[in-house]
Amino acid sequence: MTENEVSQHILALERGALDRWCKGDPDGFLEISAPDVVYFDPFLPQRIDGLPALQKYYAQLRGKVLADGYELVAPEVQVHDEIALLTFRFVSHGKDLEMRWNTTEVYRHCAQGWRIIHSHWSLTQPFQASPQA
Repeated sequence: MTENEVSQHILALERGALDRWCKGDPDGFLEISAPDVVYFDPFLPQRIDGLPALQKYYAQLRGKVLADGYELVAPEVQVHDEIALLTFRFVSHGKDLEMRWNTTEVYRHCAQGWRIIHSHWSLTQPFQASPQA
């Protein structure tokens, strides 16, 4: 695959997983995660290590995370041999809620295809100037 083809493939994997995630189905991400995946979530005090631990965490979220739609803002894929780094801002839209995230996904090419080995989601906090005294 060319670098451009890898980039398009990675974006398609991510969008496919996000389509399912926004309907309450975390399995899209589980299916494209490597056994040794590590995951940072802003709602957890520690990193999740390994696919079994991620499966256990996502089982609690099944059917609870829903969005009417989403946007991938400024996605970029950087390909380095068997590693692809995907970064983007994510905006999900719900009934009365909009969530904004910064996202980093590291994919590794293996016998099963491209799999996520590192996932980091953080809430976007816009800069707020402190009031003048």
